[in-house]
Amino acid sequence: MRAQTHDGRSLRILTLIDEHSRACLALKVARRINSLGMIEALADAMCLHGIPEHIRCHNGPEMISKALCKWVAKTGPQIQYIAPGSPWENGYCESFNGKLRDECLRQEIFYSLKEAQTVIGLWQNTYNRLRPHSSLGYRPPAPVSFPDLEAVMDLGGAVLR
Repeated sequence: MRAQTHDGRSLRILTLIDEHSRACLALKVARRINSLGMIEALADAMCLHGIPEHIRCHNGPEMISKALCKWVAKTGPQIQYIAPGSPWENGYCESFNGKLRDECLRQEIFYSLKEAQTVIGLWQNTYNRLRPHSSLGYRPPAPVSFPDLEAVMDLGGAVLR
């Protein structure tokens, strides 16, 4: 996905979505994203969320690189490429990209790469933790969890009820 800063400089956004939970596993924002950036984002997501059976992606140069294919082959998942010109084959990601565009990118003017990374990261957190999803019964994919209130103690050691 593409965006830009106020001065017209390009921003690239790599989105990683879990098709089952609908959670956004990563939003990498950079001026350019090559195969090493892809590997880094995938490795981080796999460390946090586990290794998937399949990775579905388009046929961009960073996605079909020898380095990425070799790395993925060593880690275990199978890459499933969508047919060129067939974005409906990657519907969850395309839907997510539309929400990111409408709810974040079109609402903001980014003055720097760092600002874009921060604002988009905050939006990702809201998307995962607070924003209701109709496909999930109007619940967020990774809701904010609160400790069991009966186990919360005040400073004197008494249990709050």
